[in-house]
Parts: sequence; C-alpha cells; structure tokens
Amino acid sequence: MTAPVNVAPASRGKIVSSLPADQLAEISALFEFRRTGYSLDAPFYTDPTIFKVDMEAIFGQHWIYAGSVAELPEPGDYITVDYGPYSLIVLRNDDGEVNVLHNVCRHRGARVLTESAGSTGNLVCGYHSWTYSPEGNLIHASAPGEAKFDKNCFALKRAHSREVAGLIFVCIADEPPTDFDETSKIFEPYLAPHDLSKTKIAYQQNIIEEGNWKLVMENNRECYHCDGHPELACSLFPTWGLTEGLIPTHLEDVWDRNKEAQASLEERCRRYGLPYEVVEELDTRIAGIRISRESLDGEGESFSADGRRLSKKLLGDLPDFRLGRCSMHLQPNSWFHFLGDHVITFGVFPINEHQSLVRTTWLVADDAVEGVDYDLDKLTYTWKQTNLQDKAFVELCQTGAGSPAYEPGPYMKSEYQVEAFINWYVQRVQEHLA
Repeated sequence: MTAPVNVAPASRGKIVSSLPADQLAEISALFEFRRTGYSLDAPFYTDPTIFKVDMEAIFGQHWIYAGSVAELPEPGDYITVDYGPYSLIVLRNDDGEVNVLHNVCRHRGARVLTESAGSTGNLVCGYHSWTYSPEGNLIHASAPGEAKFDKNCFALKRAHSREVAGLIFVCIADEPPTDFDETSKIFEPYLAPHDLSKTKIAYQQNIIEEGNWKLVMENNRECYHCDGHPELACSLFPTWGLTEGLIPTHLEDVWDRNKEAQASLEERCRRYGLPYEVVEELDTRIAGIRISRESLDGEGESFSADGRRLSKKLLGDLPDFRLGRCSMHLQPNSWFHFLGDHVITFGVFPINEHQSLVRTTWLVADDAVEGVDYDLDKLTYTWKQTNLQDKAFVELCQTGAGSPAYEPGPYMKSEYQVEAFINWYVQRVQEHLA
C-alpha cells in the first residue's frame, strides 16, 4: 500500500501575517509605489524582512528549478537543494520517479542528508538514526522504554516535483501554480531534441555571490554590460537585446553579421523542423518565460573563441552542430543554454538578503569521453570567466544599494527584460500581500 503524500503545510501568509501593522504597511507601500522603469528601492536588496517575504511569496509558492536528470541518473541518486530557510532532498526512487522531501528529520529537526549529492538506499538521520524510505515514510525509530507511536504520522514532509525535458522543478506550496503546465508546453519542444536523458555532468561550479538574488537575475536579463565579458563576446553577439535604432556606431558591423547569421540559422531550423521563434512572456504569466534559438558568432556552433564546437559528440538526435544556442530564462531562479554539443544550466538559490548561490552545470553527451571528445578546461572556460565577471558586477550593485546615497535609476531601452522581471516580481509579491 502506498503511503499518503505528506505535503508540508503551506507557508502563505505565515510571515506576512506576523508582521506588525506599521511594518506591513511600509513594505506594502514600497511595492505599491514602485516607480515603473526604474530600479528597486534599496530595501528590496538589503532588508532581511523583505528577504523573508521573498522566500514566502516567491520561493515558497512557485516552481523552482532544482537540477537536471543528469544529476539523478540511477535509483537512489539524490541532490540536496537549499534556499533561504529551506532544504530539500531531490531523489530518484526505484520506480524512476523523482521524490522531493523536506530535509528535516521528524524527530528533533536534524538535517537528514548533509551532502550536496550522492546515492542512498534508505535515508538515515545521523543524529538518532531515524530511518526513512525513499518515499519519506518512517520505517525505523529505536525508542527503548518509550511508549509506542504511529510511524505513519512521522513521515518526512513532501513537496511537489515536475520533470520536463530533462529539467527538474520543485514547489513547496500546498497548491502549486497550475500555469506551469502551459509554460512547460511552450519550452518542451525547444529542449526535447537535445535529450538530457542521454547526457552526463562534465562539471559543476558553485559560486556564492555577495548579492541579493534579484540582482543576480537582473544582471542576467540584459547585455548592456556585455562589454565586460570579452570571452563571451567571441561567440555571443554583444548586440543581444538591441533592436534597429538602438545599435551604437561601434557595433553596426556586428549587428549586420548577427542578422545574417540569424537568417541562416532560422533557415536550418525550418529545414530540420526545430522551433526557433522568440516566446517572451516574462511578466504576463505566473511562470514567466523567455525562450528562443539564436545565432552565435564565428562558426555558430558553441561558446568558444571561434564559435567552433567544444565537444565532438552531438546531443540527442540533433542533425547539425551549427544550431546556435537555444536560450531560456525561467522565473524566478534559472536560465539555460542548449547547444548542439553541450548544455549549460544555471540555478540561483538565495542564501540571505545579501548572498546567493549560483550553480552552473555543464552537460555533455553521456558517451563523450573527457580528453578524447572534449577538453574540460576549454569546455568550461568561457562561462567560468563570465560567471566571475558577473559575480563582480552583482557585488558592485549590492555594495551600492547599501549606501545612503543610493536611489533608483532608470533602465535603458535595452534593459526592458530587467523591467519585465521586476514587474513580474512586484506582481507576485503584491498578490501574496493582499
């Protein structure tokens, strides 16, 4: 008999309802009177109470990117995902399904699994050896001399999971937003041809950025700063996000080359039956998304100095290496680059109001051999450098937000996606505060 799913109680309103009336009014006013087209007021990036509200209203209610199937290839494989006050165990069970369990022992609250990834049979708490099945059911609790109790009442609390095109998402709300179903239908056809089920991890990087999670996401949504990414600019056109009439003089030749490369890419996509059109609904749906397939410079194959492939193995059933990048942004915490030769996933996991963990994972074909089919240093070089540069940019903004001299500044036209992300964020929190 399958045990009933023991979903953690919803946290909606718990933090908000505990705020003193004057503090709640002050926070609500910050959202209500936020100036459109301008960056947020400093407390959004520095105030610990607003961070708690973010954890409840955003990370406590929405679908969060957790990892990929390449991280859980076999039954018993798990990763732990931590953000704000939450710790989750994401585990592949014997039936091949993904279980998500709160990483909190039902005895006295100890962390059950302390490693970031691994493989396990039953889950054993290291404190008093309470033992749980992969489904979270309590199967052993040694209690000599104690009265008997019903083990069924002390299962690990469960959360929701979704696996779409090889990406794993989690939601800890009682009732997850249903619009994720529609968003999944948008991006699944773009990603499926890369077949993440036949990939493996080549490398994973964890960086702690001294910046609020929103600053990390904002930085990713614009290329106004891309002059600060010389390695990336070898393959990524620095005109990304610009349109006719916004091209600076020094980028006019690049813009013309970009248009020609994009036209060639779209012709190949039509020939192969691959979707490439831009879908941009960053602030018009609950599960905000932007996805497209876009050309790369040079040979147009990968993130290298000359745009050539970085792995000799094509992914999935793709017919060609020269397919640019399928780029996807999903709110609130992830973005992705799907190429012909490898995939890069990015997940942002808030730690506190001024720190965020950015996890970058490089995936290659599962039969690709390091040193034969790809050179790991070359594979990871561009985005390792770019991540360090972005870390520095985010930290500059976090430092500035803490200054008494800080005040919101205007977004440029090329930063329209930043405005869309912030508009989405404000809408979601206001719904929670109401």
